[in-house]
Amino acid sequence: MSRVYSDVEDYLAELPELTALMGLDLGDKTIGIAISDAFRTIATPRETIRRKKFGLDATRLEQLIDENNIHGLVLGMPHNMDGSEGPRCQSTRAFARNFTARRDIPILLWDERLSTVAAERALLEADTSRRKRALVIDHVAASYILQGALDRMAHIRNG
Repeated sequence: MSRVYSDVEDYLAELPELTALMGLDLGDKTIGIAISDAFRTIATPRETIRRKKFGLDATRLEQLIDENNIHGLVLGMPHNMDGSEGPRCQSTRAFARNFTARRDIPILLWDERLSTVAAERALLEADTSRRKRALVIDHVAASYILQGALDRMAHIRNG
C-alpha cells in the first residue's frame, strides 16, 4: 500500500501525535530540508544536500529521519502556476514512490507554488548577501513548504 498522500486529512490520520515532520524542496541538483518541532507548529530550515544518486540521497534523508525522530515527510509538489502538473511533478511522485519503497513513512505531496519566491523575498528583506542566499535558499524554501502544511494541519485540528 502506498503511503503517499495529496489530502492533508488522510495524511494526518497516519501520523502519531507529538511527532516531528520533515519538509523537502526537491530540486534537480539539491534537496532543501526543514524539520518541524514535535508539536508541529514551527518549521526550521535545516540543510541543503547536493543530489547525487537516489540511493545516496535517500541514505542521508534516512539518517536525518532517525536523528530527529521524524514520522512523516512533506514533499513540495512543483505545480505549474495554472495548477497543472509538468515533468517536475512526475519526478517528485517518482521520488516519493521510490522513497516509500525503502522506508515505510507517510509522505504528503504539498503544493509548493511560490515557496522559492517567498523564501527569496524573505532573504532579501533580511538583507542576506547573494552568496549566502545561494547557500540557504533551498532549505529556506523547504521550511516554507513545511510551514504551509503545518498551518493547514493546525487549521484542521482546531476546526
